[in-house]
Order: sequence, then C-alpha cells, then structure tokens
Amino acid sequence: MGMMEKLDVQTELAREYLTFRLGDEEYGIDILKVQEIRGYENPTRIANAPHFLKGVVNLRGTIVPIVDLRLRFGCSSSEYNAFTVTIVLHIGQRTIGTVVDSVSDVMEIPVEAVRPAPEMSSAIDATYIRGLAQVGERMVILLDIESMLMSQDMGLID
Repeated sequence: MGMMEKLDVQTELAREYLTFRLGDEEYGIDILKVQEIRGYENPTRIANAPHFLKGVVNLRGTIVPIVDLRLRFGCSSSEYNAFTVTIVLHIGQRTIGTVVDSVSDVMEIPVEAVRPAPEMSSAIDATYIRGLAQVGERMVILLDIESMLMSQDMGLID
C-alpha cells in the first residue's frame, strides 16, 4: 500500500503547466484546467463585487466572472496593455476568467523539479502554492488554482 500512495503523488504532480507572469513572478497552473486564452476585454461591472472581480463577460452564452489575479495578489501595477490576457479556466462546474500580465508558455515540469514552497510571507496564501519548480534559469511558482478560486474569500461560489 505504501508504494501505491507514493506513486499517486508522483503522477499527480508530473504534468504540463501553462506558465504566466504577474509582475516579476512567473506562475504555473495545470494545463488541464485551461479552456482557452483570450485577449483582455472590458467586462461588465458588478455592483458590490470585491475589487479583484472585474465583472463578467459573455463567452458564447456563458456568463463568466473575470478575476484580475494581479489585484487579487496585490501586484503594484495592473495596467491593461497588448500583452494582458484572460486565461479562461474550467473549474469544477464553473468557467472563470483570470487576468494576468502575459502568458509565457506551456511546459512539462517533471515532479523531481518541484520543491515544496518555503514558509514565507507572500502575496499568495501558501496553501494555494503546490510548490516551486526550477526550470533552467526560471523559478516557476506552481499554483493550486482550483482551491484558490473556490476559496470563500474569492466570493465566486455560493
């Protein structure tokens, strides 16, 4: 039994990640959660929404909430330019758009490249960080995007 458990952890981490930038940091999220990548468009505002919830867009008949991850993580600059993109994620039964500075690439990160995140004060709650991956010169912070977006303080679930 012990051997099987070990195997599951290995397969859970070894996968492809979509990497993107927020400020100076590079993050990676599970590619399987990504539905599409779109240019940024101004969403329709929602009254009394948290500041990081920019509003909603109509995506082929589905109303999709748009979360600006830069504001969520307290990045200083969050100007919208030609590189700003919305990553549309499929999480549980929900479709959620997340705004990031730019998308880098899709990379396969082997499980042995992933280290646990050190305890440190960061803009992101450590519970949402799966680990840190050193890929060549790049340090990629692997996010557990699903539990982050589904957390109470995001206000996206009923």
